[in-house]
Amino acid sequence: MSKRAPAKPVATRNDVARLAKVSPAVVSYVVNRSKSVSPETEERVRKAIEMLGYRPNSTARSLRLGSTETLGMVVPDTTNPYFAALAHEVELVARERGYDLLVSNTGGSTAMERHHVERYSMRRVDGVLLCSTTSEPDARALDLVDIPLVLLNHFGTGTGVPSVGVNLYHGAQLAVEHLASHGHRRIGMVAGVTSDGRQDARKDGWFDAVRALGLEHGPCLTMPFNTEGGYEAGKLLASSELPSAIFASSDRQAIGLVHAFHEAGVAMPEDVAVIGFDGSNECAYTWPPLTTVAQPISEMAKAAVAKLLDGTPGAMHQLLEAKLVIRRSCGCSPHLA
Repeated sequence: MSKRAPAKPVATRNDVARLAKVSPAVVSYVVNRSKSVSPETEERVRKAIEMLGYRPNSTARSLRLGSTETLGMVVPDTTNPYFAALAHEVELVARERGYDLLVSNTGGSTAMERHHVERYSMRRVDGVLLCSTTSEPDARALDLVDIPLVLLNHFGTGTGVPSVGVNLYHGAQLAVEHLASHGHRRIGMVAGVTSDGRQDARKDGWFDAVRALGLEHGPCLTMPFNTEGGYEAGKLLASSELPSAIFASSDRQAIGLVHAFHEAGVAMPEDVAVIGFDGSNECAYTWPPLTTVAQPISEMAKAAVAKLLDGTPGAMHQLLEAKLVIRRSCGCSPHLA
């Protein structure tokens, strides 16, 4: 029977300090970036860490600090460019505050949403940002261990949980008003719906804006918030009485619309103008490039992380304003796009 080789001694912070000829505190400053040291000192410490193979004991550090220095984020779909961009912005803000970010995908499932929230509670993260697909998400697992929660990309006010979202209603009004400025009198919509059946505020904004401007409501098709939903809507619209303009409640829907209209020989914006919603980068590379109502994801990320780590500065429920990004799909001339 072969004998196991004796375990290699684990390097400690004191070992690094002796080799680098600094105090253990200076090693901590370099590892944790908690205080600045001279470039020469930092170089000596990092060379000693590399030579000894030193790895900080994260468990011990967490116990000492009472913090894992980690945030959790739950999103419905990591393949959605909007949520990917939002997670990226949250990661940047978290890093500036000294926190790592874990991101989990639910696939739109409320059961998976609960599962990820429970897993984060077991890992004792310092806070959770939840982009829920329901109006009243289940966050009891966090309450049991007193982990703060902020609802991100949330638009309701009755949850009792701090939230950050975008004024979808006003964003839809911006789209309708812009289409009306091009002379469109019959404006349709491709609307989305949440997993718990809530009507999206963008639909309300579209309906009220059309009515307030004395225009005609075109067809309104309710489809999933993805390219497949937009593509199916586009096929239906192209084969029926097409309105002169369409507002889609997501960029992915709008991209699907564009594809379906190209297949059907429908010219944009000559036959139909299109405006999307979200502000994803892909919109600049469709043909024609898509006008979109852009959500302020950088401001959303900053506001949500601040609520999570600093309590609830400002309003309990914070709605930020979207802005119109003009390109050619709405009928604007190239020099404005």
